[in-house]
Amino acid sequence: MSNLLVLPDLREMLLEHDDAGLAQVVTELHPATIADFSEGLSVEETWQLLDHAPVTRQADVLAFFPPPKQVEMVSGAGRHLISKLLEAMPHDDRVEVLRQLDPEVVEDLLPLVAKADREDIRRLLSYPEDSAGAMMTTDYAWLPREITVAQAIDDLRRQASDKETIYYVYVLDENRRLLGFVSLRHLILAKPMARIADIMETEVISVRVDADREEVVKTVQRYDFLAIPVIDEQHRLVGIITHDDAIDVVVEEATEDALHQAGVASIDESYIDAPFREIWMKRAVYLAGFFVAEAVLVTSAMNHFEAAISTIVVLASFIPLCISTGGNSGAQAATLITRALAVGDVTLKDWWRVLKHELWMGLALGTTVGIVGFLFATFTSASVLEGVNRWMLALVIGQSVACICLWGTVLGSMLPLLFKRAGIDPGYASSPFVATLVDATGIIIYFTFAQLYLL
Repeated sequence: MSNLLVLPDLREMLLEHDDAGLAQVVTELHPATIADFSEGLSVEETWQLLDHAPVTRQADVLAFFPPPKQVEMVSGAGRHLISKLLEAMPHDDRVEVLRQLDPEVVEDLLPLVAKADREDIRRLLSYPEDSAGAMMTTDYAWLPREITVAQAIDDLRRQASDKETIYYVYVLDENRRLLGFVSLRHLILAKPMARIADIMETEVISVRVDADREEVVKTVQRYDFLAIPVIDEQHRLVGIITHDDAIDVVVEEATEDALHQAGVASIDESYIDAPFREIWMKRAVYLAGFFVAEAVLVTSAMNHFEAAISTIVVLASFIPLCISTGGNSGAQAATLITRALAVGDVTLKDWWRVLKHELWMGLALGTTVGIVGFLFATFTSASVLEGVNRWMLALVIGQSVACICLWGTVLGSMLPLLFKRAGIDPGYASSPFVATLVDATGIIIYFTFAQLYLL
């Protein structure tokens, strides 16, 4: 159902103080649906709606609001209510909300939270934002290895309501070192008097708390886990990362890469909700930078070959054709390699294999488009040739296009690897970035062939 259809009904219920109807909305619908339907309500109206649900339900709904709305909601609520919401929220979700607030605001809120929750929040906030520790939750189910299956199931019944997931149950020793795990399915099917130590899986795939979040996501994807344990340097279990959090990172990284490849800085809000000035700034900075760079490089190259252009005017009409080919081939290669780096198909160690592959690919693509360019140039009108040999011009165009395509392909494939090596997001090896470099060098290649054959 469209939000536009529901929003007037919600506003009418709020105006009429329809407590029964509002309570039904916030208790019977899925939290994500409530968040969608309340989009468009003011902060005050949203809190009026949520006030008809218990704190635990409010916390569930708050987790589904977009980050800017979460900040507005937290800022518009009383300190006492926020402290209760933080205690009720999943550990990873509440830390994600707090990361968006000013540190001073966070420090004011933490004394209002229960001591155990306060220590947990401080610990999770201490991890770098791009690390496994920042993604994890400490809401995991665990068991000692000495107890029986029957005892374990009783223990899980007590734990289940407070844990994010119980599909995997981790087995720990007295120092909380990770010994193994048992799935809920395996636990239910096991004999009641069997010991956990006898049925647990001891080969546990885990990630370090300081691991990069992209590596964590690749591990979760590779093994198709519902959750993966996070350990510290003493092999103690400090948290778990669930598949839904891994999916969030995949979406965020893919969005960031797509924006960078298009020459746009990262945007925290959705496209529609982001302020016009913010979008303008993040697009204008890149466009202005590329414009200045291309103006300097291309103008310098054109000035260097001014004599050739004035002597053979027809050369100017083929400049867009030649340099656009290099930009397109470079953008193709850059996109392919950036994607391969993101999914782990290619690493920095594979640079030589990538270079050889793209050299051959560039030759094949260059030959293809070079033939097309040659044939296209042979149909040039005699009125613009002005004494230039048609076949020699076609040879210049064909060879120039082939070489520029080869150069664009190699440059586009190497730039993401160079960026990665330098610690820069490979996504910045964007289509505009590659096109800017190839345009200037393409002109040099084009006029070098022109001077060789026609002057």
